[in-house]
Amino acid sequence: MGKDYYKTLGLVRGASEEDIKKAYRKQALKYHPDKNKDPGAEERFKEIAEAYDVLSDPKKKEIFDKYGEEGLKGTPGGGGCGGTNGPSYSYSFHGDPHAMFAEFFGGRNPFDNFFGRNEEDMDTDDPFSGFGMGGMGGFGHLGGFPRSVPGRREPVSKKQDPPVIRELPVSLEEVFSGCTKKMKISHKRVGPDGRSVHTEDKILTIQVKRGWKEGTKITFPKEGDETPTNIPADIVFVLKDKPHSMFKRDSSNLVYTAKISLREALCGCSINVPTLDGRTIQNVIKDVVNPGTKRRISGEGLPLPKSPDQRGDLIVEFDIRFPERLSASSRETLERVLPA
Repeated sequence: MGKDYYKTLGLVRGASEEDIKKAYRKQALKYHPDKNKDPGAEERFKEIAEAYDVLSDPKKKEIFDKYGEEGLKGTPGGGGCGGTNGPSYSYSFHGDPHAMFAEFFGGRNPFDNFFGRNEEDMDTDDPFSGFGMGGMGGFGHLGGFPRSVPGRREPVSKKQDPPVIRELPVSLEEVFSGCTKKMKISHKRVGPDGRSVHTEDKILTIQVKRGWKEGTKITFPKEGDETPTNIPADIVFVLKDKPHSMFKRDSSNLVYTAKISLREALCGCSINVPTLDGRTIQNVIKDVVNPGTKRRISGEGLPLPKSPDQRGDLIVEFDIRFPERLSASSRETLERVLPA
């Protein structure tokens, strides 16, 4: 005598598609191992999944109705199917009952919605009637379930992990022009069954806007690792300036250090000041350059973060090279011409 899938779900032959769904909901919720700790609940849960797998499929159901389990599974002497009198068919349940459960309920954990309610508390005909598979339906006027109900287990409150902070190195040229950065991450994600965890790769795209300052934060909400018991952390990238061969950054200004000799500092000179976009600006100096002297070239710095069409300044600092030694005649000459 083969299995009676109708009996497994508590149905009679001829049950409608809706009856089969309702029966599966009731039985699967009743015998789910996370809720039912009785010995044999896991096996019963698997039998319920197999019964629903057959009866929810029109072709399998038709064969089962005609030939029973033996015919459905192609058992020799099974009354037709797989024998000499019926069509050839061989069925075996290889599905994951937990994955089927998760798929049936749209990836949600129904016990979270019902706070672990006992079977007696549920609408056993259709425990999700009025919920619209995600809404509160007929319970909406109550504002959800009360915070504490005698006999009901309060849901476990998930907490979000602290943010994961990473530096995002950018060159001054990238800040000057703006750029797109693509960062590949690997993070853990919970499977449809709500329990298994797997690793996924993902590309995060960051649009670095012109003039962004060092320390600017770009947040990707909930892209950290996920487990059944946590809310994934936010991933936060923090802009970090790369060292530059010619310039230093001072907010939206650029600082360039020009090396000049002591004679140039005293007698005047002409220097070529480079710009970040590859041009050269000639700067003629006629005054004495003292240690600490700065020259400002307006509008040749970085774009302003809030007004990218405007730019900061290019500040020229001076590194005066003093001679390592002087000849006696040079010293005498300097003593005569330099003020005391």
